[in-house]
Amino acid sequence: MARRPLLGAVALATAVALTAAACGGDDDSSGDGGKPVIKIGFQGVLSGDNQQLGLNALYGVRTAIAEVNADPSIPFTLELVESDDAGSPDQGPTAAQKLIDDEDVVAVIGPMFSGATKASEPLYSEAGLLSLSPSATNPALTELGFKTFYRIIAPDTVQGKAAADYISSELGAKKVYSLDDRSEYGAGLSKALEEELRADGVEVIHDGINPTKDYTSQATKIIAANPDLLYYSGYYAEFALLAKALKDKGYTGLMMSGDGSLDRQFVEQAGADAAEGAYLTCPCGDANADPDAADFVASYKEVNDGALPGTYSGESYDATYVLVEIFKSLGDDITRESVVNAIADVDYEGVTKTITFDEKGDVKGSNVYVYRVEGGEIKVLGNIADLVG
Repeated sequence: MARRPLLGAVALATAVALTAAACGGDDDSSGDGGKPVIKIGFQGVLSGDNQQLGLNALYGVRTAIAEVNADPSIPFTLELVESDDAGSPDQGPTAAQKLIDDEDVVAVIGPMFSGATKASEPLYSEAGLLSLSPSATNPALTELGFKTFYRIIAPDTVQGKAAADYISSELGAKKVYSLDDRSEYGAGLSKALEEELRADGVEVIHDGINPTKDYTSQATKIIAANPDLLYYSGYYAEFALLAKALKDKGYTGLMMSGDGSLDRQFVEQAGADAAEGAYLTCPCGDANADPDAADFVASYKEVNDGALPGTYSGESYDATYVLVEIFKSLGDDITRESVVNAIADVDYEGVTKTITFDEKGDVKGSNVYVYRVEGGEIKVLGNIADLVG
């Protein structure tokens, strides 16, 4: 839904909210104007090579919070507690425990990366604390029995199938080199992609490589296989290095990656020449190119010092408003348990999609978009379902 930013009030509310987050909050139960304060958490990748994806999401959350806290019709204010897991399964449990130990936190947006999510969710389930991920796409995450995990982005069974259909029907590839980074995310995406490619009659070479700083030998290996297209299932920092290595070695085939690489940092780190022509897929649209999201973009820019929304910004914004809708419906009965019980009934028209959930915690329905680097810019080509007919 289009949301009109409350410009001056949003700016003031942002300053207050960020001050509270930096100070870690206090024990007061009411905010400005005597409204009760509801505390929510954010767990995501706020450091490391791929931190921009985490910042995109965090800024989406901050935008929604600033709007809520500037809206006199909403009977509460929100306070945010941030927890950095660096996108790492090793650091995920510690980051989750920080939020769990704050008894005033009634819901969490995140975790983000699938590996960190898988490692964190047993703790959230045990604590009865809702975690609503804007970005964790490994299909298995909603099959593992986590009691409090939901996500508002489609799993990679959806993205992998759509990407494969675009590769086979629109790009005409007959031979694909599928390389993943051996993470929960990368392995899940490559599996879904490869299954559909084979169903489409495409020859698939599967390979995996742990993140590294030198992809020279991997580039040589790819070129020797002579594929029509390389699909990398991983994150932008590594895809940028791989693209540079392929460019240096004279690779002339097509390149494609998924949502983990859909960020302007990919182009900046790879260099415009190496990134040129690369395709990217994501079960997310570009808010900057969506007229219906203009109010969100304007509000996001104001709250975040002129930054533009990126991958997962809209999903995180919507996740925050999903929580707001739940809090409004619960009135004075806002507890971890009541929030978990209420989320299954959510039906919310967000800026990214209409958000409802199935019995597993997956969002119902989603579109997958394809993008291409052209002239140093990432441009959306369209909804794959429309492009492949």
